[in-house]
Order: sequence, then structure tokens, then C-alpha cells
Amino acid sequence: MIKGGYQGKILRVNLTNGNVKIEDINEEWAKKYIGGRGYGTRIIYEEVDPAVDPLSEDNKVIIATGPLDGTLAPSSGRVMVITKGALNGAIACSNSGGHFGPALKQTGYDMIILEGKAKEPVYLWINKGKVEIRNAGNLWGKPVNEADKLMRKETHPEAETMVIGPAGEKLSLIANVMFNGHRAAGRTGVGAVVGSKNLKGIAVRGNLDIKVAEPEKFMEAVYETRDILSKDAFSGGGGAKYGTAVLVNVINGIGGLPTRNAQDAYFPEAEKISGDALAKNNLVRNEGCDNCPIACGRVTEIREGKYKGEKGTGPEYESIWALGAMCGVSDLNAIVMANYLCDRYGLDTISAGATVACAMELYEGRYIPKEDAPVPLQFGSGDALIETIKLMGEQKGKLGKLLAQGSYRLAEHYGHPELSMSVKKQEFPAYDPRAIKGIGLEYATSNRGACHVRGYTVAAEVLGNVDRLKYEGKAELTKTFQDLTAALDSTGICLFTTFGLVGKNIAALYSTATGFECDEKEFLKIGERIWNLEKLFNLKAGFTRKDDTLPLRILKEPIKTGPSKGEIEELDKMLDDYYKVRGWGKDGVPMKEKLEELELSDLI
Repeated sequence: MIKGGYQGKILRVNLTNGNVKIEDINEEWAKKYIGGRGYGTRIIYEEVDPAVDPLSEDNKVIIATGPLDGTLAPSSGRVMVITKGALNGAIACSNSGGHFGPALKQTGYDMIILEGKAKEPVYLWINKGKVEIRNAGNLWGKPVNEADKLMRKETHPEAETMVIGPAGEKLSLIANVMFNGHRAAGRTGVGAVVGSKNLKGIAVRGNLDIKVAEPEKFMEAVYETRDILSKDAFSGGGGAKYGTAVLVNVINGIGGLPTRNAQDAYFPEAEKISGDALAKNNLVRNEGCDNCPIACGRVTEIREGKYKGEKGTGPEYESIWALGAMCGVSDLNAIVMANYLCDRYGLDTISAGATVACAMELYEGRYIPKEDAPVPLQFGSGDALIETIKLMGEQKGKLGKLLAQGSYRLAEHYGHPELSMSVKKQEFPAYDPRAIKGIGLEYATSNRGACHVRGYTVAAEVLGNVDRLKYEGKAELTKTFQDLTAALDSTGICLFTTFGLVGKNIAALYSTATGFECDEKEFLKIGERIWNLEKLFNLKAGFTRKDDTLPLRILKEPIKTGPSKGEIEELDKMLDDYYKVRGWGKDGVPMKEKLEELELSDLI
């Protein structure tokens, strides 16, 4: 019997026929996969054919919380969107902060399973456990910020919302899902999958408490973890003062900031787009997610220039990089405005910015003919950045439609797929693997395509004491970070807590909340089980070792300038070791003994 952490119920909604069912949590799965990413992936594995078209009604979407969501655990406001991703057909779990996750649990449900496809646009209204499927005709076509306000007006002013924008409605493969109008589950095109179901969004409002199994021990763990976070340099200092944008100068300072579509990894004008510049010029106030002691979110405004008066949230570090250095743009106001536009259209800022950068290189290389481009797509142009994001969000003309499908398909169309800085068709984030070796291995092996939050080795390689330019030990480091993150994501607390916390701290929160016995070793084993389950799905979807690679530019072209000048990424020095450490064959397939150890052998 589940003692705490979970509400114990899953809501299943069939959008085709309008049927709503309430199911019990599977206690065995809760122990083996925790919740959130892990439990949701098990449902997808059981119920979705890995060969299915991600945008068909046979695909499913899981909106999942973890057992720590809505408790007093620090930064316990995460919610996950799990599906077969639209961008590349891999297993997808996109993670967002805010307050939606705890609010969903307060309605009495740990997860929502979305099936089928509505005949016309709809949204869900879940009010204290009662579920309504409502017509969304008046919301369809609205940008995220407007749809969010209208949905609250129609339901309750204190409702928490999940919304897709026009990009998701038009099935852009880089569309995201937005929570409360400004928090994004950004990657893998989850917004397109939601849009393919004619679902504009979900509004939730609850009033139920979330109990924990061992209140006194749980609170001891809460006090201990909050104390640790308060003393950490990021979570107790830089993260609050400058937000994630504090990393702009840090990463550029080591020569690891991909610039002009990764033609280089050092941006001379980084100071103009840094966290300090954002704080001085655009910051209105900090904003935190549920029970967050860090409050790294930014509420911002543009105070001068052609976009004066525009307001919104962000940009975060990844967005500043993608819309800034990656495009060669140092106009901070243009970057902030482009970020606002991405949020309104419902576009993943990482993929959007990297796709614009790819388009700029294609244009400057004369691969995109001038007649295809309404504006000159030149590196460094803030105007070109803004106009290209508009083309992408509205899918105007031939180029707009191509941009909306991400950089790989754009570059492939114009005959140069090698100019897409992506892995498994997903654009890589704001850390150049040539300058930070372990993060390159993480990009190559990440189950959802290039990603930093599947195993943030940067914490050790740049912010810790691990040599970022050495290859030795990076296989073990990457595996550990990947396993820890898989388990962490499943609990419902934020990745940023791991700047200060280690596995034993999180395991203590999880075990005292749920009553399940779990130490650090078992916690990491659960993460390893989740990672291997995702791998099994991808293998059935057709992914092989050849997909665990990096763009040729990263493997062959040395960094031109800055502190990491001359570096390339020699992935082959790490990949075989990584497979061995994981207990996989040289083909990247988990061996029978490993699957038996992880209690997954019955799934093949």
C-alpha cells in the first residue's frame, strides 16, 4: 500500500470518444520507476507502438508529476510531458517548472493519459477532481499568452494552465508546451503531438493535500537539503542574482559557447548579452517555481528601442545563447523580444535559435537563394532574427514552413544536412562539446536527442573539478549523471537542486515521502532502469549505434578562437567505453545480463 507522496490515481482521457476513466497507480511500477519521467515512460512503452507516427492519433501523451511534487521538498514544482517525440520519433520527456504539477496533484491525480484525437479543438478543465472536455474554438489560433488568460477567464482565475501556441496547432516539429503562459516543456516537439490531438490545453484547480509517509523524517530531510542549497554558489547566490544567464560569461570564458552556428565557440560580445547585462537592462523581478529557494526565473521588460514596452519572462541562459551567440547577435533587446515571440508562438527557444543560425549559414553560403528569404539572413542581425522567428512561428511561405520543422530538415532540403548542429535531428544546446568533452558524449547518447539536462556533466567539468578537456573517466561520469537525472526527473524536483544536492539527499526526500526504502545506490539503480527502458523503446523505434554521434563540424573542425582554440571532439575515445560501462554491446544494445539485473528482461 502506498503511504505517501502519491495521490494514487491516474486520469485517462480518450479525446476521440470523450471517455474519462480513473485508474489506480500501479504500486510495483511506482517502486521501480518512481513517477514522472520513469512511470510515464513505462506507460508509453506498454501502450504505444515504437513504430507509430508521432502525430497520429495512436500516439499518446502523458502529463506526469512525481511523488515530491507539491510537497515541501525544495524546488518541487516540475511536470513532465512524455510521448513519442515529433521531432525525431525517439522517446520524449520534456520537463517544465512552475505550479501546474502540484496543482494537478491537488486535483487528486498523479498523471493524465491523453489518447486519440478530438474532432474539433478542445481543452480540459479539471476542477477538484471533476473533468470536463470543453470546446476550444475561441482559443484556437491564439498565442500562448492570450490563450492562457482566456482559459483562466473561462474556468477560474486561480487555475494553473497548460497551453500550446500556434506553432503546436500547425504541427511545427519544434513546438513546445507552455505552462501558465511562460514556463516551457520545450524540447522534442511535444507541442506538435498535443496539437495533433486537437487539444489546446488543460486547466487545473485542486484543493487536496499531499501527504508524506514519514512527516518528521521528511521534514528533517527538507531542512537539511534547503540548508545545503542556501550555501551553494549557484542555488544560494548566482542563480538568484542573475538567473541561469550567469552562465553566459562562465561558458564563454572557457571558450565553450557555440557561436555563429558553432563555426566558433567564443563570442567576443558575450558581455553584452550576459546575466549581468540582463539584470541591469531588463530585469523587473525574480520568479520562483513551487517551493523553490532559488528563484532563478526572470520577469523582464524592454525599456528602450523599437521594442520598448514589451514585457514577458526570461530569457534563460539557453535562450540567450540560441537567439544570441549562436546567431552572432549581441543586441540584447532583440534577443529578449525573440524570446517573447517564441513563448507566444509556443516554440522551443533552443531549437528555434539554432534553426535560425543554421538558416543564416545556409544563406551566407548561398545555399538558400535570395528569393526564398524575405529578409537577408545575416549573422549578427537582430532584425533578421526577429523576422525569421515570425516566419517560423506563422509558417509563412516556403521558408517559414521549412524553419518550423527544425534545422535538420531545413539544411537537408537545401542539400547540406551537415550544417544542422543536431543529434538525432534535435539541435544541441549551449555548450560546445569540443571544449567540454563529457557533454559531447551526453549529446551523442541522450535518448531524446542532443540534450544537456539528461546528464549535466558541465556541473563537474566546468563548475566542478573534473578536467573538461580530458577523455578519461568521461564514460563513467556521463552514465552517473544520466542515471541520477533520470531518477531525479521522476521525483518531480528540479535539476538545479543537484548543484548542491547528491543522490543520498534526494533519496532521503523520496524515501521519507513515499515510505519506499531507498538509499543512494538504489536511487541510481532506478535511474539506470529508466535509462535502459528508454533505450529499449528507441531500439524498437529503429535507432542504432550510428545515431549516437555528433555533427561533423564538432568532430572535424577545430575551434577557431578563444581559450579552447584548436580543440575538436574525439567521440570515438569515449563511446565504446560508455557502452561497456552501461553493460551494452558494442552495437549499443543492452546485454541480457544487464536487463536481468535491472528487472527489464521480460520486456524484450
